[in-house]
Amino acid sequence: MHDIHVYSTAREMAAAVAGKEISARELLDLHLDRIAAVNPAVNAVVSLDEERAREGAAAADEALAHGDPVGPLHGLPHAFKDTHEVGGWRTTFGSPLRADYVPRRDELIAERIRGAGAVVIGKTNVPEWAAGSHTFNPIFGTTRNPYDLSRAAGGSSGGAAAALAAGMVPLADGSDMGGSLRNPASFCNVVGLRPSVGRVPAWPTTNEWELTSVGGPMARNVDDLALLLSVIAGPTTRNRMSLETPGSAFAPPLEGTLAGLRVALSTDLGGAFEVDGQVAEIVRAQGDVLTEAGAHVADAHLDLAGAETVFRTLRAWLFQSRFHTLLAKRPDGFKRSLADNIRAGESLTGHDISAAYRRLTSIAEKVRIFFEQYDVLVLPVSQVPPFDAEQEYPTDINGKPQETYLDWMRSAFLITVTGCPAISVPAGFTREGWPVGVQIVAAPKEERRLLEIAHAFEAITRVGDRRPALEGTS
Repeated sequence: MHDIHVYSTAREMAAAVAGKEISARELLDLHLDRIAAVNPAVNAVVSLDEERAREGAAAADEALAHGDPVGPLHGLPHAFKDTHEVGGWRTTFGSPLRADYVPRRDELIAERIRGAGAVVIGKTNVPEWAAGSHTFNPIFGTTRNPYDLSRAAGGSSGGAAAALAAGMVPLADGSDMGGSLRNPASFCNVVGLRPSVGRVPAWPTTNEWELTSVGGPMARNVDDLALLLSVIAGPTTRNRMSLETPGSAFAPPLEGTLAGLRVALSTDLGGAFEVDGQVAEIVRAQGDVLTEAGAHVADAHLDLAGAETVFRTLRAWLFQSRFHTLLAKRPDGFKRSLADNIRAGESLTGHDISAAYRRLTSIAEKVRIFFEQYDVLVLPVSQVPPFDAEQEYPTDINGKPQETYLDWMRSAFLITVTGCPAISVPAGFTREGWPVGVQIVAAPKEERRLLEIAHAFEAITRVGDRRPALEGTS
């Protein structure tokens, strides 16, 4: 009798399937039962197709029976983020304008995950066109936080994070522009990595040189996250921005220590953003954790003056390029905040774009100098804990107004502009029981080192071991 359950690690599940301790069919049934029990309340998994999932699990078992070579994710049930195109599977982008869209082929991240043996079961919920860090849309509704169903799960990979936290999937893919892998990981007490640009190459894409949006992995622990990164990372001739390091370089097991680590810790990057008191308290407390583990912790931060202008300019430019034709045809087909973002790009000039790239170059030099002095920067992932799911976004922090759905995300999107890999790792809970993660940032292209540090931190704190009190949690 196998001892695998829905909160077993992905590595344990994959090893059990490969060792024929549990069949892919049995593993799928465990997860489908879990989805049936908790997804009606959480609303994280969408476009579920049990029949095709069972066909995929049967094929996985047959491959093992025939002695065929299998990949590192063989037999693991997987739901793709609903902005990642999966051939033959409904992919809505959370938009009524794409409610019935079925792609004919996989995009690269999906191709790699399916090629590693994962069994597709459906998709994970997203905000409309992945805009904003709260997952709700007119097609599927709102994804709720498994730790408190009245709270938001974050976004745009909110369905992915909530599904992980609730035990509905063992691993999850996502994407991150202004915090879309990191914020939901923080809100749902899981782990999410925004990699360096090119680490997880995008294909197809309308802008091969895109610097703000990247694909990446999510998991319930850092070791499992490294497993998924090892599958989705690596070079390709289909994207010239892809980095040459093979994905296998990030495969677990991970070994790391915090002893001697040079840590810069900041709760607000020198006043660059407002942060909730409980979030700041939890982040500050990690300084003691790191010090006790032998790290050298200093109150220091990157100077990111101008980074907000860079992010907002390049984001508006990207949105206008991507959506302006569709918005012109269907002006009522977008939520207002997203339509405003698209229109904001219409007034941008060549000078605006060139100024953004000059600032980006200046910031890159600051980043280079900073990481000669420190190994990592530690700061909040999100400026607030999980907020009311009925709100579109937090309208104030400590009484200070947040005018748009981007304002409260500065702690994440300012790091986007640095080009650095950044990981959200569980760090604590508020008095109300809401999860709070800490963001650990390393120098560009230093994902392996970052994973080792995050793994060592996780091993000491064990905050990620706490599960939500959903009915049926084991």
